[in-house]
Amino acid sequence: METERILLRPWLDSDAEALFKYASDPDVGPRAGWPPHKSVEESLKIIRTVFSGEGMWAVEWKETGEPIGCVGYLPASVSNLKIKDDEAEVGYWIAKPYWGKGICTEALRLVIDYCFNVKKFTTLWGDYFPENPASGKVMEKCGFKDTGIETVCPNLVVGADRPVKVMKLENKTI
Repeated sequence: METERILLRPWLDSDAEALFKYASDPDVGPRAGWPPHKSVEESLKIIRTVFSGEGMWAVEWKETGEPIGCVGYLPASVSNLKIKDDEAEVGYWIAKPYWGKGICTEALRLVIDYCFNVKKFTTLWGDYFPENPASGKVMEKCGFKDTGIETVCPNLVVGADRPVKVMKLENKTI
């Protein structure tokens, strides 16, 4: 899946150094619910475990061929939210040098298309910390609506005790 600027592709072991470069930034991970990476080895472990699951892609900046973030979906069985089996939760993060360039919106639109047209999910859910309104804006630009629900996501490594705002997008093609 790709646009003019980005390519969504599986994560590779060889991406560990680039992942560490961006995921070690203390301004990135905690906004998404995970701690900054402490080593290239830790980044490699994340690639092999968390990022190797179904529906997870590296966001590659075509101009450099470097992964600059991650986007994907979590099926109901591993979602942070209580959702139905025909629904999924989306998530994303992007490296700080690429903030404010519309890259997350581009990547999320590709994932939405995949989730609705290939996986046939009926509804997509997303959540964000209120102190990271840019994440909510990405979802809004992609058609998600604020549900008015706030909850906590106890599975998060960082922020499990902080409320998140829940957003929802229904598949209008089904």
